[in-house]
This record gives sequence, structure tokens and C-alpha cells, in this order.
Amino acid sequence: MSNKTKITPKTITTPKNVNEANLGLFHAKMNLPDAAAHCGMTQREMKMTFREFLKHHEPDYSQSN
Repeated sequence: MSNKTKITPKTITTPKNVNEANLGLFHAKMNLPDAAAHCGMTQREMKMTFREFLKHHEPDYSQSN
């Protein structure tokens, strides 16, 4: 019997990765699980970080693709 567990390497959290994830969430290009995985955080940590991001960024209603 072989164990086919997918092992993903731990992503190092950097300010660049966190900013990319926050912008991805802000512009609806990423969902929360993908954004959290992108910057090596838990979903709870990503939620808290994104809430802080929203406090300092105004809504953007542009229709960019």
C-alpha cells in the first residue's frame, strides 16, 4: 500500500507575498484559501491581515479585467 499524500513545501511569509495575496483578494483574483497558501499563512491569519488591509484602502469600483 502506498500513501499518496501530497506534501507541499512551506511557503515563507514575506511582505511581497502578503501584498500580492491582499491585492488578489481585494480585486477578487484569489479566494481566501489560495491567498493564505500563497503567503504561507493560515486562513485565520489571512482574514486578519486582509481586514487590516481594508482599513487602509478605499473601495475600487473599476471594471478592470
